[in-house]
Amino acid sequence: MSTEQPKLQRSLSLFQGTVLNMIDMVGIGPFVTLPIVIGLMGGMFLYAWIAGAILSLVDAMIWSELGAAYPLAGGSYNFLKEAYGKNGMGKMMSFLYVWQTVIQAPLVAASAAIGFSQYLGYLIHLDEWQAKAVSGVVIIFITLLLYRKIDSIGKIGVLLWMGVLLTIGWIIFGGIANGNFLQPLHQISTDFSWGQLASFAFGQACVKTIYSYLGYYNVCHLGGEIKDPGKNIPRSMFISAIGIGILYMAMNMSVSSVISWQEIKHWQDTGQNNFVVSTFIERLYGTGAAKLATVMILWVALASLFAVMLGYSRVPYAAAVDGAFFKVFAKLHPTKNFPYVSLLVLAGFAFVFSLLFKMKHIIDGILAMRIMIQFIGQAVGITLLRKRNGTTGLPYKMPLYPLPVIMAVLMWLFVFYATGLTSIVSFLLVFGSGLVVYLISSGINNYWPFNSGNKTEK
Repeated sequence: MSTEQPKLQRSLSLFQGTVLNMIDMVGIGPFVTLPIVIGLMGGMFLYAWIAGAILSLVDAMIWSELGAAYPLAGGSYNFLKEAYGKNGMGKMMSFLYVWQTVIQAPLVAASAAIGFSQYLGYLIHLDEWQAKAVSGVVIIFITLLLYRKIDSIGKIGVLLWMGVLLTIGWIIFGGIANGNFLQPLHQISTDFSWGQLASFAFGQACVKTIYSYLGYYNVCHLGGEIKDPGKNIPRSMFISAIGIGILYMAMNMSVSSVISWQEIKHWQDTGQNNFVVSTFIERLYGTGAAKLATVMILWVALASLFAVMLGYSRVPYAAAVDGAFFKVFAKLHPTKNFPYVSLLVLAGFAFVFSLLFKMKHIIDGILAMRIMIQFIGQAVGITLLRKRNGTTGLPYKMPLYPLPVIMAVLMWLFVFYATGLTSIVSFLLVFGSGLVVYLISSGINNYWPFNSGNKTEK
């Protein structure tokens, strides 16, 4: 009998990795946030989508350099540990990242499930408790879908991705065929105001668009399962970020060329219509087509949830294998070779969150939880790594360094401020509780900052 322990397999190609990135990015987000952004920005709504695209591309440079250099399961966990010192401050930073992931990853999953139940309301009237029940069932369904080997998951991802492209492609084609596709672009500066671009409202709009772009780095969480990661991880991120940026701009232009931004803003201000994309299809092709489009949007929501749960389940697993998180998360399924304990725990939290919270609270919370430790932490961390190790041997080097790092930090700080006081306080509570747990654990186990002998060890 073989005693070989199960391990992650490098089975995902560039195409499959890019697909998993893209279906993570294009979840229910753009369909839910499109009217919200217009409600906040009026005729200047496209600027918020452009800002989100710029930030995702700039940040992807940081992720690409780190992901190519450290292609391991867990993504940011490994990046923070390496940047701040394996036996130094990196222990604390990586632990805090995993701690917040156990909270924010289920929030991301819950947002997809809640968005699914919201859009299902176009087809079937749902009371509040029925909508919550649907959200919970969606989490359970995706968990069952993920309970399998990674090679078959790559194939499922491609199938889901085809549905994503068909859905967005139909929306864009509808606007182009209607004949006024470029009208929103011509009107982008009609009511232009620098003051509005510097306003809190613009920050809130950017929070919503950036939420819709999140996921361009999903391939980094799957770093231990990507073929030729030094090349494929950066390529998959840039293909994803650029491709989705173009699709989002085209989708927004398409919808607003058929339904004016003034009408959508009125709906937002009065709380009348949350199914703008379904209404868009209904006006062009009728009720039957709108119902079909809604089914396709629900498909997209499921695809995104699939990618989110897949990627994030690798984070607590990687930390546990490294001895930096609870040991039970290190278990792989004995025959299917995937971190089933990590998946089930995150799914359990996502199920509870989908029953407790509303979408408007979740979106701000997701970003507030991640910006300081993960996004800004990595941006600073890459500077520390370059200073300590140089750039010789890096599979990918970001262009124009350090400009992308400076831009990313400034933009993330603006977004953090725009999440609002409630979300910032929530982040501080999660951060504070994680810090307390880490300090207690490090005191017991003689980790940094209590092990003065290893304090500067990297």
